[in-house]
Amino acid sequence: MSKKYSFAQEVCIRSSGKVMHATGMLWPHCRIGIALSGGVDSFVLTKVMQIRQKIVPFPFEIMVIHLNPGFDPGNHGHLLPWLLREGVASHLEYTNFGLEAHSEKNRKQSACFRCAWLRRKRLFELCNQYHLTHLAFGHNAEDLVSTFFLNLCRNGRVEGMSMNEPFFHNSLRIIRPLLLTEKKYIRSAAKQWNLPVFANPCPSAGHTQRSSVQEHLDSLYSLHHDARRCMTNALTRWQLQNDSELPLSEQRKQG
Repeated sequence: MSKKYSFAQEVCIRSSGKVMHATGMLWPHCRIGIALSGGVDSFVLTKVMQIRQKIVPFPFEIMVIHLNPGFDPGNHGHLLPWLLREGVASHLEYTNFGLEAHSEKNRKQSACFRCAWLRRKRLFELCNQYHLTHLAFGHNAEDLVSTFFLNLCRNGRVEGMSMNEPFFHNSLRIIRPLLLTEKKYIRSAAKQWNLPVFANPCPSAGHTQRSSVQEHLDSLYSLHHDARRCMTNALTRWQLQNDSELPLSEQRKQG
């Protein structure tokens, strides 16, 4: 890379490139919507995709989609100025998804399930409206591990999170370019890029099933000093092999 990046920034940039190449994620002139919540993961994903536009040997477009869940109408106040400075196309929308999910109207489903369903439905509508070929999420390696154990313990399935998954008869791809990247590097890179990350005002934040699984995983990690690294590496390799368009021998060369 011609520009000098910190170690954490390079980890984010290079690991996303590995995912893109191994899974055949992008193609010339594809149009990628980035679901930017305002958190550190989606902000770093946006920055990484900007940089990858200059590295990938063919053109592709990106645009940010932000859906404010309704708890704080001004919560994303710093987002638009940043997008304008960076020259990133965007769609910012105020919704009542979070409020509805936590209301008396939603008695049969968990608040998180309802909010996520409404948000995903609207994201799909906007992808169709803007003729996007991809929808990118900022899930990271820790998200993969917690999802794996959620599926194992709650649903009885050996299943993680796909890095490159077709939807709607392959008219849209759900992609997760940061799925090999550990959270510690994402946090460091966000600080070094001075990204205007803003807090999640959801009252359920930190009290979800995923949060509970993460607490149990933290206990499991304490069994051995290298447990976190071993589990993360094992599951990210497993997921990459499942999603890869390249043979395993070629993956090892590039790893």
